[in-house]
Amino acid sequence: MDIREPEIREDEILILQDSNFNPDNVCIVTGCGTGIGRATAIAASANKLMTVGLDINEKEGKKTQKIARDMGGQMIFLQADLCKDDDIQKAAADAAKLGTIKYVANIAGIQHIDSVENFPMEKYDLMQRLMLRAPFYLSKLCIPHMKKSKDGTGVIGNMSSIHAHVSTVNKPVYNITKFGLRALAQSISAEGAGKIRSFTVSTGFVKTPLALNQIPAQAAQRNLSQEQVVAEVMMGKSRIKEMMAPVEVANLFIFGFSRYAKYLIGGDLLFDGGMVLTY
Repeated sequence: MDIREPEIREDEILILQDSNFNPDNVCIVTGCGTGIGRATAIAASANKLMTVGLDINEKEGKKTQKIARDMGGQMIFLQADLCKDDDIQKAAADAAKLGTIKYVANIAGIQHIDSVENFPMEKYDLMQRLMLRAPFYLSKLCIPHMKKSKDGTGVIGNMSSIHAHVSTVNKPVYNITKFGLRALAQSISAEGAGKIRSFTVSTGFVKTPLALNQIPAQAAQRNLSQEQVVAEVMMGKSRIKEMMAPVEVANLFIFGFSRYAKYLIGGDLLFDGGMVLTY
């Protein structure tokens, strides 16, 4: 079992034929510096979209930009702190200069492990601002651009989680924000009149730094091998015992953005290996 973050290969990216997948249309991807955000930015650029990647980490964001361009895609990295309204406003304005904003992938996120009674309120505020307020505000700023486009359409995808379906211990704010992103997608869709769609993607554990960095400590605490931690602890309730690759999640965003998903209005793409719905 390979538990390292995999490299993104061109032959693993879902490429779809869609007239709106062209360089005149912009796809904004948050959290593009690592993991799912990186993979989604690369996949969007591979599908001929002018991709604007946002991240606070300039070094990693530029690395994503280079990978996307080396694969023949068009991508611009913009450093942005999504906890700052001015940065979000500037990012949206700069993205609009590059074409028509058609797609937004709200992916950026962090984690903090603690019970409700011990949870630091400064961490609560940070996670709420980054993982719920920022997606709301970026969506608010981008929807008018979508409405002004030639066909008046646009799509906003939010990275949710199995924890928007079932809550786990010691992740209360993560649970709250992921439930909230589903509500945001449904709210945008309710107001979108079939023209502005929104959806969520819910997965279990994915081979991202956020998840992989937890494994060594869990292995030491439980006296298990790292492979056992993945198969028995993290993926214990999944019918598939290997974590998803970031590009597999990115492909769900590409599908959700495409013409093939026109009935995906407020829905959730639950790809979790059966963790939620089977036991």
